[in-house]
Amino acid sequence: MRCSIRLIAIALLTFSLSAVCQTEKESANSPISPIAIAIHGGAGTISRESLSPERERDIRAALEEAIRAGYAVLERDGKSIDAVTAAITILEDAPNFNAGRGAVLTSESRVEMDASIMTGHDLGAGAVASVSGIRHPILAARAVLEHSPHVMLVGDGAETFARAQKLEFMPESWFHTDFRVDQLRRIRSRENQQDASVMPLEDEWFSTVGTVALDRHGNLAAGTSTGGTSNKRFGRVGDSPIIGAGTYADNRSCAVSATGHGEYFIRHVVAYNICARMQHAGATLAQSADQVVNGVLADDGGDGGVIALDAQGNIAMPFNTPGMYRASIDRDGNVRISIYSDE
Repeated sequence: MRCSIRLIAIALLTFSLSAVCQTEKESANSPISPIAIAIHGGAGTISRESLSPERERDIRAALEEAIRAGYAVLERDGKSIDAVTAAITILEDAPNFNAGRGAVLTSESRVEMDASIMTGHDLGAGAVASVSGIRHPILAARAVLEHSPHVMLVGDGAETFARAQKLEFMPESWFHTDFRVDQLRRIRSRENQQDASVMPLEDEWFSTVGTVALDRHGNLAAGTSTGGTSNKRFGRVGDSPIIGAGTYADNRSCAVSATGHGEYFIRHVVAYNICARMQHAGATLAQSADQVVNGVLADDGGDGGVIALDAQGNIAMPFNTPGMYRASIDRDGNVRISIYSDE
């Protein structure tokens, strides 16, 4: 009897050691995904003539700070969703972008913000729309993803939820910048005079912010945050908080964050459209993104661009406007920060 017990114990020990060795062998042989990240700060009629040297310097500095913060998360083997929120929260605090502080003003001189986030490994998604006071709407969208059974919350309900999640709120005045106040004044003046020349070209851009990231586990994530369009009325909501239009992520294809004339991006389900062409039509990331931005959108009169990233670390950043604030760090660690179409 003792001999039988001893033999059983030895057999179990041998099996356990064999399993451990096999697990270690599998772990050692498991492929490690490349890491990559891309961000945008808006697309539109962005020209060298419309940006002062100081403003351009500040914008480039903010893009670099955000892209490096997101990449640092990935370098530490962090999750792609953490890289996305790390980058976007920096852009939401930067006053030169239409998200968080510096967001455009509505017709009532208020700030109403939208944001969404999505994870590619499980198609998890969260979004908020028409919110005010939340310092980082992207964190509210993430809270919806992680702590609610819903995908989108709007208005007062979203703000109540954000307070319950103990997210930071700021007074309305904190979000206002002189640039946005003056922008609204110019738009109103143009409407009153019915003279487009009153509003310079620099107002004709969509400075929504967004990020796409790929972590070492091969998981994609995407996020987008915006203040919408200046002088908007009637609770208008664009594509940024709409999963499939302004944001989408699926490990089987790609992650996308969009910026542009939201109504067109909604109609053409731009973010999902790009991913679907890869998954179902066999297009590459570059082909798919270009077909949608410079084909589908452009043919319908829709202005804007996207940042897109696939599971192999390929990056595409097409736009059909004179410029797009953008930055990336590719799978080889190369850093690129650009504004104009010839960069």
